[in-house]
Amino acid sequence: MAVSSLTPPPAPADDTTVGAPTLTAPAAEPTRARLAALDGLRFAAAAAVVLYHFTARRTTSWGTHQAELGALGKWATYGSLGPELFFVISGFVILMTAWGRSTAKVVASRVARIYPAYWVAVLATGALLLLVYPAGKAVTPGEVLVNLTMVQQAAGYDHVDGVYWTLWTELRFYVLIGAFTLVGVTRRRVLGVVLLWPWVALWVERQGWDTAAMLLVSDYAPLFSVGMAIYVVHRWGHGVLPWLAVGLGTWLAVQRVVPSRTAVLNHATAFVTHRGAVAAALVVCVALVAAVTLTPLARVEWRGLVVLGALTYPLYLVHQYWGLYVIHEVVDAVPAYVALACALVAVTALAWLVHLLIERPAGPRMRRAVQTGLERARDAVLGPVSRAGRLLAWAPAPRDALR
Repeated sequence: MAVSSLTPPPAPADDTTVGAPTLTAPAAEPTRARLAALDGLRFAAAAAVVLYHFTARRTTSWGTHQAELGALGKWATYGSLGPELFFVISGFVILMTAWGRSTAKVVASRVARIYPAYWVAVLATGALLLLVYPAGKAVTPGEVLVNLTMVQQAAGYDHVDGVYWTLWTELRFYVLIGAFTLVGVTRRRVLGVVLLWPWVALWVERQGWDTAAMLLVSDYAPLFSVGMAIYVVHRWGHGVLPWLAVGLGTWLAVQRVVPSRTAVLNHATAFVTHRGAVAAALVVCVALVAAVTLTPLARVEWRGLVVLGALTYPLYLVHQYWGLYVIHEVVDAVPAYVALACALVAVTALAWLVHLLIERPAGPRMRRAVQTGLERARDAVLGPVSRAGRLLAWAPAPRDALR
């Protein structure tokens, strides 16, 4: 299947508000191009995280064999920045998918995208850790159930799988974008958001307003804003303000992410990692998103990249403990690299099954159900207001009524 043209849809005038609620019939949605190279980059980010968890981070699953992987673990250390790359990509993609859509459609698309595979991953990983591989991590049935909400961190519960922390971060960003569509998305407003949001969030955090800082995603707002600014360039062309937002957001992200990430890597791995190298890797993450969306790479059309993009989310969800379990089971019988290959094949096959059996059939159904429910709720609230407005418009003026 060929990938559609990458020409952006015709842009509305700068003052045109898109995504705001309306009582009139909505215009046809613009056709969105499929950026195959961006799908490939998403998969590369997930693969980097997988290699980091399997080779670089200390784990008892390897027994005494992890050192046999040699320098692979040292290079895979930088795969720990895969989530930061995801956040930049999300800033681009979520703004692109929200532009020109109603709030109901945006919310429905996100709910249907993230929850079906997530529920399966939580239940499957929970069952693995409770029944088969308790040495992987101690969890309780209650934690598994709370994790199904995806808000376990806010509720004070541990993640069944540590990788789920990124989903809580993404979920808060989706809520902010949904609120943005209620106001109406325009180029001018997006530029205002990407230039101000990270700094307002930082200021709120330093005031000690923890709840507000959490809602504003203060720790990762710079990366989301960078992705949004790159989308503005992709859609509208180069400009001083969007590139200023990219530069300032990248600088702030380096200041916020690098110190803590370097400390974590030096604690969780057997390798010494320097701040300068982590900072350079984070800048490369931003540069890669810009490269695959703003250069001739954006015109790449290869279905294989789209397929890899489809596997990205389920692979990220299921890889960690299922892969470590496979390593634990085979590593004493085969060389370390063979054990690693077995784990990679196993988690990729599991991700494909989740995509094929869960995401493809359940996603569209859930999207339609959620969208229908939200639109009915909207109509129930706004319908009487609209009818009252029409009645007032047709009612005679008081002076005329007395004649």
